[in-house]
Amino acid sequence: MFIDKARIRFVAGKGGDGAVSFHREKYVAAGGPDGGDGGNGGSIYLVADDHLSTLADYKYRKKYQAEDGENGRGNRCHGKSADNLILKVPRGTIVREYESGQIMADVSGDEPVLICKGGRGGFGNAKFATPTRQIPRFAKTGTQGEAYDISLELKLIADVGLIGFPNVGKSTFLSVISNAKPKIANYHFTTLSPNLGVVKYKDTSFVAADIPGLIEGASKGIGLGYDFLRHIERCRLLVHIVDISGSEGRDPIDDYNQINEELRAFNPELAARTQIVVGNKTDLASDEDVERFRSYIEDKGFKCITMSAITTEGVQTVVAACAEELSKLPPVKKYEPDFVKPEKKSGREFQIERDDSGEWEIIAPWLERILMQSNIDDYESLMYFQNSLADSGILERLEQMGVQEGDSIRIGDYQFDYVT
Repeated sequence: MFIDKARIRFVAGKGGDGAVSFHREKYVAAGGPDGGDGGNGGSIYLVADDHLSTLADYKYRKKYQAEDGENGRGNRCHGKSADNLILKVPRGTIVREYESGQIMADVSGDEPVLICKGGRGGFGNAKFATPTRQIPRFAKTGTQGEAYDISLELKLIADVGLIGFPNVGKSTFLSVISNAKPKIANYHFTTLSPNLGVVKYKDTSFVAADIPGLIEGASKGIGLGYDFLRHIERCRLLVHIVDISGSEGRDPIDDYNQINEELRAFNPELAARTQIVVGNKTDLASDEDVERFRSYIEDKGFKCITMSAITTEGVQTVVAACAEELSKLPPVKKYEPDFVKPEKKSGREFQIERDDSGEWEIIAPWLERILMQSNIDDYESLMYFQNSLADSGILERLEQMGVQEGDSIRIGDYQFDYVT
């Protein structure tokens, strides 16, 4: 199954918490703090894999989460940093932030691309020891990793895009000029997914893509073409193949104009892209049909090449023209990221509520973690906790909201009286 769009959620790993520990050894008195730091959380990377041609792996699994870093331990043992999660996608995958639609990355190169960065590990109490604070009974918690809702969109990377109505001979042409083996049959929409083939010409080579047949109204979602128009956007050169024999009961000139109109409606840049117009099925067309189409195209200022893909007459002329045009054109388009990561929060967000009984509640998970890792009966731990309250702005907010001496304040499972 060819899947070229998927929506998933990426969550990087949380950093491990630092440890509160003191050295204990026989004959060693007052060994001092030896709590180790927490390990870093795993990050999420995407890497291009040329053996993949679809996003089917991401169609049904909606969430990928990297592992958390390990917590620190005593004896200055640092927690192990989690392994990064490296996911493979087809080359040419565009990564967008789902809500904004902005591009985060274009996975077209060989290097892994960082999408979500893992959280940093917290410091153990050994890091907080100073000449004036020799017995710190607190440590720092690890930070959360980045998390995003992601939209993956595959835009195939090809030098040449073969476009045209269904059943005009695109698949046959690709099978003749390359190593591709597309399904070929005499009915509409034989090709249900893009096919890629490597074309060798003299001392050069290029990649050609057979784009499933467009029809009138494709840019509005009619037929299969709409689903695959995005794959033309990277192509440096378009080869517009037209059935000039009229074997399908259509006028080749109308076919040519309709396809260009669909390109223009989908993306005006596509209609302006360099095209080679190829009249196919000369083996079925009369000399009058060939000359009529050739004259129309040349009158519009374009070169027209005629061929028969089934007999291979004129095929190498088309290949030579493609190689010549490609030598003049810029490289395959690469999409530049325009996503700006939201300003990183301090990690010390809080909310203050007051119930009907007059009791204040501070909702701040980070503060609860500090309390759990601290010994509030210890003076230095209590000072660290109070400094955290002051630095975060909680005390100032409480005063603005009218807290009074002796009011009860609850933080998680802990309860205190407010004292100025």
